[in-house]
Amino acid sequence: MSRIIAFDYGLKRTGIAVTDELQLIASGLTTVETSAIFSFLSTYLAHEKVSLFVVGDAKQLNNQPSESTHLIHEFVKKLQATYPHIPVKLIDERFTSKLAFQTMIDSGLKKKDRQNKKLLDEISATIILQSYLYHR
Repeated sequence: MSRIIAFDYGLKRTGIAVTDELQLIASGLTTVETSAIFSFLSTYLAHEKVSLFVVGDAKQLNNQPSESTHLIHEFVKKLQATYPHIPVKLIDERFTSKLAFQTMIDSGLKKKDRQNKKLLDEISATIILQSYLYHR
């Protein structure tokens, strides 16, 4: 089988998570500078087969688009244009950052380690991917 990749897209950084080949387990992969995301994907896809991209879609509590929705949708358009053979699914990402931060606390990370925004983005991407796997 192939993997599924999830993105917690941000203006500066993008957290990335990936499934195993059986698409059962979501794991954090990395966080990359958003400006380098397509370079990273090019290298990754040269070595791994991916059947789906999952992108966290930012919404407000009232289900309206957030300030970053436009940026996320532009990213999705570029993903679709660059990799037309890989479908893209948008998943509601409300509360993923809070869940990721709570996960960091629950795992016993020290305060200094919890301030690592790259780790927070990677955990957020993992939560987005796990949510997709749970609800598919």
